[in-house]
Amino acid sequence: MGFIAFLKTQFIVHLLIGFVFVVSGLIINFIQLCTLVLWPINKQFYRRVNCRLAYSLWSQLVMLLEWWSGTECTLFSDEATVNTFGKEHVIIILNHNFEIDFLCGWTMTERFGVLGSSKVLAKRELLYVPLIGWTWYFLEIVFCKRKWEEDRDTVIKGLKRLADYPEYMWFLLYCEGTRFTETKHRISMEVAESKGLPKLKYHLLPRTKGFTTAVQCLRGTVSAVYDVTLNFRGNKNPSLLGILYGKKYEADMCVRRFPLEDIPQDEKEAANWLHKLYQEKDALQEMYNQQGIFPGQQFKPPRRPWTLLNFLFWATVLLSPLFTFGFGVFASGSPLLILAFLGLVGAASFGVRRLIGVTEIEKGSSYGNQEFKKKE
Repeated sequence: MGFIAFLKTQFIVHLLIGFVFVVSGLIINFIQLCTLVLWPINKQFYRRVNCRLAYSLWSQLVMLLEWWSGTECTLFSDEATVNTFGKEHVIIILNHNFEIDFLCGWTMTERFGVLGSSKVLAKRELLYVPLIGWTWYFLEIVFCKRKWEEDRDTVIKGLKRLADYPEYMWFLLYCEGTRFTETKHRISMEVAESKGLPKLKYHLLPRTKGFTTAVQCLRGTVSAVYDVTLNFRGNKNPSLLGILYGKKYEADMCVRRFPLEDIPQDEKEAANWLHKLYQEKDALQEMYNQQGIFPGQQFKPPRRPWTLLNFLFWATVLLSPLFTFGFGVFASGSPLLILAFLGLVGAASFGVRRLIGVTEIEKGSSYGNQEFKKKE
């Protein structure tokens, strides 16, 4: 094992990376709070500033994937589709099977220049998660409780507010509503059978309300829907902790572009279109499992240096005073100061681990188990 590979496995290094992310995130959140005064003066300037502030935070996670772990991301698509990336507002539909599927999506948004302006329809609980939810709040992310009767007006209002967004945005939808597990899949297929819908092998039954509402509200703004199907070579199931330990993965992403005018305006027909799309996604997964490859040309967009440079900037700004402070504490010889410092380190470690836990499948929501609870 080389020295760099050894460093990647050390807890103290992970703690320092976490320290940089957390403290820089809190600083960024404070700056975002200050930018609220810009909203009534120049809304579009406020949005552009917050896109760049969000980029400064999210790109640190992308740096871990691209530069720290060296994970490779390959696109399977066609040249005409790839040439539109970063040049239009789009809705992204991504399968929700992996702990780091969002990070692979962020890698693609970074390489095509739309990481800071990327959006998502997120569960409301995330609004209260420090750094992640707070940053999303200032980015006008649409939050929902995932109870359509309560969410309808909030979601419609939030989507319509994005109609004049000044930066090209990729709006991510996890139409399955929650991450794939065997229990949720069994329940989902029971629901599909009761509704007379074709069963899926690798996906949960898509929830159509969010999709049809997004399409209706963003017509005239969004140009297309990108369907993205993600897999990892070697049947790997990567985690954020694995990335932090420097494990390298190979991600394959099949991307298909559907012009928005090809999607029916009628809500029921649009829902049927989405169900058909997921049947096609299932067939793509089956092909990948059998052949180890997606159809289409292969593209490997080059990684850009900005994520690494951004992290190095924050590391320089934040770690220098930390090391100076830590040296002073131990040089003082005061047991009380040393214990307080070690307690702070322990609290920081706990906080970083909690943030990582947000991505773990086993820590995911119980959404999708509702029918199961009823049966019980």
